[in-house]
Amino acid sequence: MDKNKLAVIYALLAVGMWSTVATAFKLGLQQMTLLQLLMGASFFSWLTLGSFLTWKGELKTAISTIPKNVKAILVLALLNPVLYYLVLFKAYDLLPAQVAQSLNYTWAITLTILSVPLLGHKLNKKDIIAILLGYVGVVFISISGKSISGELSYFGVFLALFSTIIWAGYWLLNARDTRPPVVKLFQSFTFAVPILIIITLIFEGLPQSVNAKQLMSVVYIGLFEMGLAFMCWQMALHLTDKVSSISTLIFLSPFVSLFIINQVLGEPLQWMTFMGLGLIIVGIMIQQSASKTKA
Repeated sequence: MDKNKLAVIYALLAVGMWSTVATAFKLGLQQMTLLQLLMGASFFSWLTLGSFLTWKGELKTAISTIPKNVKAILVLALLNPVLYYLVLFKAYDLLPAQVAQSLNYTWAITLTILSVPLLGHKLNKKDIIAILLGYVGVVFISISGKSISGELSYFGVFLALFSTIIWAGYWLLNARDTRPPVVKLFQSFTFAVPILIIITLIFEGLPQSVNAKQLMSVVYIGLFEMGLAFMCWQMALHLTDKVSSISTLIFLSPFVSLFIINQVLGEPLQWMTFMGLGLIIVGIMIQQSASKTKA
């Protein structure tokens, strides 16, 4: 098979998996506490990443290079998965799934803003338009959230937006790190899992028993959101000759996700959610075109 066609298949697999995670987060949070869900999902993600590296024959190298990268690994692990998912899961706990997942997509716009003080970048007209569109979209989505539940958790909105700052910061640090992507993620989870176990023991204690639904939740999130989707996306980017074409496929994910949320969780879809998400996506596309112009 042509490698570009194979890249599209890998990319669509990643998009398909990412389209289900908002629903999976809400279902998981109905079954167990935030800390228990994150701890369990992180463990299964670590197993998934480790299995992939074993298959590639790279596990020994990934483990042996940990000592010389301890500081970098610890910083990245604390950002993702520990802090990022703690904040994001709490946002999902407080907000309708369609609101939380749509707000989370503003991370690319947040990245543009953070690049000004952190990287010394200057905003051009396209960047400013992208930012304005993105945050007008946030207003639309927030209004739709109030329509769904009758009231809106402003703290939940704050957490969803704060998670984009954490992710954008993680992305900036991660981009400067020259270690292979899957190796970096495996090493981060190697540090994150014991940290999350300790946090859970201190604040809640480990669950006395785990039922089938709870196990399915942590396995699914760990396997698909934190593990396989990332690896499929990396394979797609590695195989393709047209990175820009592959990258646009990610914009399918939030819209597919909305329909899964509606069918599985029963959340009524609001036109203002579509409007707000559309504005965010258009803003991101304008921002990407601005980045290409700068390059």
